[in-house]
This record gives sequence, structure tokens and C-alpha cells, in this order.
Amino acid sequence: MRTQAGMNTLPDRVEGVLFDLDGTLLDSAPDLYAALVRQCVEEEVAPPDFAIVRAVVSRGSRAILRCAFGDRGEAGVEALVPRYLALYEQAMAEDTHAFDGIEALLGTLEQRGIRWGVVTNKPGFLTDPLLDRIGWSARAAAVVSGDTLPVKKPDPAPVRLACDTAGIDPSRSLFVGDDRRDVQAGAAAGLYTVAVRWGYLDGGDPDTWQADAVIDHPGQLLRLLAPEVSA
Repeated sequence: MRTQAGMNTLPDRVEGVLFDLDGTLLDSAPDLYAALVRQCVEEEVAPPDFAIVRAVVSRGSRAILRCAFGDRGEAGVEALVPRYLALYEQAMAEDTHAFDGIEALLGTLEQRGIRWGVVTNKPGFLTDPLLDRIGWSARAAAVVSGDTLPVKKPDPAPVRLACDTAGIDPSRSLFVGDDRRDVQAGAAAGLYTVAVRWGYLDGGDPDTWQADAVIDHPGQLLRLLAPEVSA
């Protein structure tokens, strides 16, 4: 775990923690990849290696499709998006699971009365049923999807909306994510930002994102909040 001196100071009383979804709370890459493989079979195209796809899943469906169909150009990729999303929606919780330590982290936050929520660029018609299947719908104090507002991360508006919905003060809250856009959105909304190293990272280095802290494991977030929160 690393904190950066001279940046935002950790709130002395934390009211809430907002999280990115894919790559931060959930490892959804297996199901995103499986949908691509099914589409490759339909299109009679050899699927790319999983590692290639996992590296870009934070960028969304079009980036995933380019891994297999990039030679068709942007118009060709765009034409494949509806079918890809339909294939993903059919089985998006088959192999998706919380990263190690996430369930313990969320449970401890709840025990301590710290509200938590989700701010994701994933569209709502996928976000809502996924959270329901994972069993988190009733637990999250706020869920803001990529199409809840006309803008998405790195714009700070979705983060501000999540704070309003959860009833938490941005200056007393944290935003946690595995992408530079998470850090940018959280910082612009006035939250203490935490970058995680276990996610997809979009090929980037979290140490260069100017987050207020960088952590290697969910348990480190609890230690960061100590003594207010302890595992």
C-alpha cells in the first residue's frame, strides 16, 4: 500500500466508499471473454487469447470486440455490439465473482455503518441484473451506471450523483477503482481516491494516476481506514 504526501488527506470520519464495478469489486473478465468466444464461433473467427481481452475489458464492449474483429473497421465492430451484449447478458454471472477479500471488505464496512455504492460505466440493463445475481442489489446504498446520466466517468457527475443518492458527503468519502478514469472522476468530485493494483488497469500503472493511495489487496483498504475500521 502506498499513500502520497501532499495530496488529499484521508477524512477523519469516513461516511461512504464508492467503487468501480468491473475490475475493482468483480472479476467479470471470464464472462466477458466467454461471450466474445461465442460470437467468434458464430462469425467463424478464431478467438483471441484471454490475456489480450482481459487487458482491455475496462474500455468496454467495443474494445473487446476489436480484439477479434478489429480488421473489420469501426463500422464493422459497431455492427457486432448488439449481438455481443446479448450474448454477455445471457450468462454474465456464470463465472463472474468478487475478487478475493471484497466480500469481507464490504461486510466490515456495513458492520461499521459506512455506506458503499457502485459507479460504473457499464450500462444499466447489465449492471442492475448483475448486481442482483451477485446478491448486492439490496446492500449497495447507490448504483450509478454508465447510462444513468448523459455523461460517464471520468466526468465527476456520476460520482456526485452516487454521493447524493447514498446520502454521503464527498469530502468524507472515498472512491476506489482500477482505472485512471476512476481516479479522475473521484478527485474531481472531491473524494479521497484509491487506485487498486488487482484489477484490469487498462494497461496502465496505478502509481502514475495521482491517486491519494494505491493498494494491492482489499484488506489494505481496511487498514487504510484504521483505527475507524478494522478487519
